[in-house]
Amino acid sequence: MTNDSKKILVTGVAGFLGSNLLGKLLREGHQVIGIDNLSMGRMENIHEYLTHDRFRFIEKDILDQTTFQGIDSDIDVIVHLAAFKIPRYGNAVDTLKINTKGSENMLELARRLDCKFVLASTSDVYGMNPDLPFVEDGNCVIGDSKVPRWGYAVSKLYDEHLSLAYMEDYGIPVVLLRFFGSYGPNQHLSWWGGPQSVFIDCILNNKEIPIHGDGLQTRTFTYVDDTVEGIYAATVKPEANGEIFNIGANEEITILELAQMLKEIAGEPCNSTIKLIPYNEISAGRKYQDVMRRVPDTSKAERILGVKAKTSMREGLKRTFEWQKRVTSTKVEAS
Repeated sequence: MTNDSKKILVTGVAGFLGSNLLGKLLREGHQVIGIDNLSMGRMENIHEYLTHDRFRFIEKDILDQTTFQGIDSDIDVIVHLAAFKIPRYGNAVDTLKINTKGSENMLELARRLDCKFVLASTSDVYGMNPDLPFVEDGNCVIGDSKVPRWGYAVSKLYDEHLSLAYMEDYGIPVVLLRFFGSYGPNQHLSWWGGPQSVFIDCILNNKEIPIHGDGLQTRTFTYVDDTVEGIYAATVKPEANGEIFNIGANEEITILELAQMLKEIAGEPCNSTIKLIPYNEISAGRKYQDVMRRVPDTSKAERILGVKAKTSMREGLKRTFEWQKRVTSTKVEAS
């Protein structure tokens, strides 16, 4: 290890962002301890790093206090990526419990070790704020409590407030990162991974592409390499301490345009047609609200972290399509 290298604990290390961040940290010369219970993460994502002399993997649950027994006392930074996502189809208890209790456990560990804490938050905390683009000191406008999706946003808002309270009361530096639509290699191949995961799967298997609502809702999607650059800068730069950052790209696209772009990337023949699904059909009778536009102001990350998304939407989707096609074909061959 060099004088500039750090010992970094990453939760959710076998997940999408965790595994991509792990590669970056090791390439930059840092030592990494990774925790994952493999409920959503995959060993395949980190297989190439398991024998690396600067990486130690712990297959444990961050809700279990025994996970932290014997953890190294000289950790410099905790990067907390482990989380449960929007409870669109249920599992709201898991979303709320894992995100709040898990973050509390990790903050307690950071307090005990007196180390820096980097929290993975989400653009969903902006909720239905009508002011675009979203700025870090803007309002968080959360919808009806009977709409399950807001449980995720509320859990992450709680995590943000708890992190800032720990910084104020205990003096540990914290950084809050609000991610906007990350995608790329190692993404989960379901709705958990985002619409692009599902759309690519449908195209590869000549199935209908399901789009919720009218498909005119817009998003900005961020290629994983660009997201990881933001996480890395927040982890190693002291200027980031105490700040909230939007980590994302600025290329706004409708969900219909996303599906069409992926069909173009797939080339001929692409027989997948688009099917619009009303919101009441995807929520099984529960209330559902969508965010019609989600666009970040990333000037703060550019100014303080020195990072800016560089990968165009088409280029990132092309790389992602090829990765998912390769992974899918490998699974078929293995079966």
